[in-house]
Amino acid sequence: MKLKDILVASLFCYSAISSAETVFVTLEKDNAIAVVDPVEGKLLKTVEVGQRPRGIALSSDQQKLYIATSDDDAVIVVDVNTLKVVAKLPSGEDPETFALNSDGTKMYVSNEDDNQVTVINLIDHKAEKTVGVGVEPEGIAVSPNDEWIVSASETTNMVHWIDAKTLAIKANTLVDPRPRALSFTADGKQLWVTSEMNSSTMVIDVATKEIIKTIKFAIPAVGQEKVQPVGVVIDALQNWAYVALGPANRVAVINAKTYEVEKYLLVGARVWNLAFSPTQERLYTTNGVSHDISLIDTKNHKVTKSIAVGRYPWGLVVKK
Repeated sequence: MKLKDILVASLFCYSAISSAETVFVTLEKDNAIAVVDPVEGKLLKTVEVGQRPRGIALSSDQQKLYIATSDDDAVIVVDVNTLKVVAKLPSGEDPETFALNSDGTKMYVSNEDDNQVTVINLIDHKAEKTVGVGVEPEGIAVSPNDEWIVSASETTNMVHWIDAKTLAIKANTLVDPRPRALSFTADGKQLWVTSEMNSSTMVIDVATKEIIKTIKFAIPAVGQEKVQPVGVVIDALQNWAYVALGPANRVAVINAKTYEVEKYLLVGARVWNLAFSPTQERLYTTNGVSHDISLIDTKNHKVTKSIAVGRYPWGLVVKK
């Protein structure tokens, strides 16, 4: 083989390796995480981590997984390379979801039973403060500029705007019934909030804290009671937003500029949460009742495959 051919082959191999990614999926009923190669469509392994794992995130250096093990009343820290639990964080009772600030030094945990948010310092693994919010907080997000921590209270039907510096609530926005998930746009100017009971998603202007658009979902031949929006993500260019519609078994594809629903994609049963690949060429969904994840081609807006992962997949995160 000529030197030129060797170099081309080497570059091809490097490109293939560098583009590889791994999906980590929490499995509520298996008390475990699934490790998936999405490109090959393979479940690589299942690793027990604790009781009822749900929320999951990667550290900023992608070397640690943070996993909310709700029935253990903890957020655990798992080494990405060994998949061993290396620490437990004082998260408060029954943690389900949490959010990290941009530099990975703070974690904000929703404590649904105690109507509060626990603030954890990730440097020394200590709880610094609890912030009282509305009834049954679940969805939580941090603005890209780290100015706001926003907590959604499912029973109060509000999102609470917490000043990240003072940890005081500065504003409340009344939203549609049972808000479930929150997602900021990349520029930090909008917050998208899903309403499980109203089959809707609200777009909130961050500057005014007011709703500027409510998007309603209706799927032909699917009962409206099954259209229960949960997870929501918006791409980095803010062209498209995607909302998981729970028992409707669909993902709504929304034009993020016009707020029009362009398409409903049929995925697995009870689609719950969503995560992009690092390049955002793919979108992954957790489908709790069909025990699998779906892969969506975001360029063509087509479901390309499903991968069985274990019992009741809930959350997921993608590592390059």
